[in-house]
Amino acid sequence: MNTSTACHAMLRRLAFALLLCLGLSHGLASALAAPAQDAQRFPVRPITLIVPWPAGGATDISMRVLAELAGRELGQPIVVENKPGAGGTLVGGALAAARPDGYTIGQLPLTVYRFPHQQKTAWQPLRDIQPVLMISGYTFGIVVPADSPFHTLDDLIAWGRAHPGALTVGSTGIGTTAHLAMEDVLGRSGVRYVHVPYRGTADQMLAVANGSLMAGVNSTGFAPFVDSGRMRLLAVFSAQRSARWPEVPTVSELGFDHAIHNSPYGIGVPRGTDPLIVSRLHDAFRSAMYQPRHVAELARYDQELTYLNTARYEAYLQRAWDVERRFAERLGTAQPKEHL
Repeated sequence: MNTSTACHAMLRRLAFALLLCLGLSHGLASALAAPAQDAQRFPVRPITLIVPWPAGGATDISMRVLAELAGRELGQPIVVENKPGAGGTLVGGALAAARPDGYTIGQLPLTVYRFPHQQKTAWQPLRDIQPVLMISGYTFGIVVPADSPFHTLDDLIAWGRAHPGALTVGSTGIGTTAHLAMEDVLGRSGVRYVHVPYRGTADQMLAVANGSLMAGVNSTGFAPFVDSGRMRLLAVFSAQRSARWPEVPTVSELGFDHAIHNSPYGIGVPRGTDPLIVSRLHDAFRSAMYQPRHVAELARYDQELTYLNTARYEAYLQRAWDVERRFAERLGTAQPKEHL
C-alpha cells in the first residue's frame, strides 16, 4: 500500500470514529433528556393512590374526594387502590417497591414511621419514601355503645379493674395510634383487658355500635355514630377539647398527663421521584385539599387541614421517626437499631 492510499484509509477510519462518537453522544443526550421531558409532561396517564385502609371508612371516603379533586388539577384521573391491614403500613412496602415515576402515590399514616421500630421490615420510610405534603390529622377518642353503663372514663376503668380480663376494647390494629392511646390509659390504670384489632374504622365502629365490643378507641370515624346517638364519647386524646363536642373532656384533664395522641397524614411517593413531579403533585393536592368539598368531608369527622409543604413535612416525619423510636423503647417493643 502506497503512502497516499494509507493516508486515505486512516482518514476514513478517523471519520468513521468521529461519526460514531457523535452518534453515541446524541443518543446519550437523548437518553438523559428523556426523563426530564417525561417529568415536564407529567402526568400522561392515570395515577394510582394507595389508601391503606378498607373501602368505606372515613379515611377512604375523604381520600377518594381528594383524589377526584386533585385529578382534575392534574388532568388525569387518580384511582384509589385499597390495601388494608397491618395498621395502615402496607403502603410503606408498596411505595418502596414502586417505580419512582409519580404514577404510584400513597396516603401516609403515622404508623408507617412507627412499624419498622417494632417489627423488622424490608423497607425503611426515611430511605424509601419521599413525602409530598401533609394534609390533615385525626382526633382520637374512647367510645362506648349508647346503652353502655359507662358514662365516664372513670366508670370504664373502675369496671375494668373489678373484672380483670373481661373488658373488650377495639382498635384499628396492633401498633396503631388507637392501640397505643388505649394502652397509654388502660395500661397505666392497671386494667387487664382484651384488645380486639380491626383492619379499619368501619368494622370496628359497627362492632361498638351494635354492642359486640364494650368500647373502642378510634379516630373521628366515630363522629357520625356519636352525632346520631348510637355511641357515647367518653374522652378525647387531643390537647384541647373538641369544638364539636365541647362537653367531652380530654384524657389529660382526667389525670393522664401527656396522654395526647393524634395521627397526622399526608401524601408520599417512592424516593427518587423527579423533583418536578413531586412539585406537580404537591401543587395539585394543595389546591384540592382547600376546596370546599374536601374541607366539608373532613368536617364530618372533626378533622381540620394541617398543611405542610414538602420540606416541612419531611422534617416533621424525621422528628416523628425519632419520637416513635423512643416510644417503642419505652414500651419494650423496639427492634435492634441494626434492623432499621
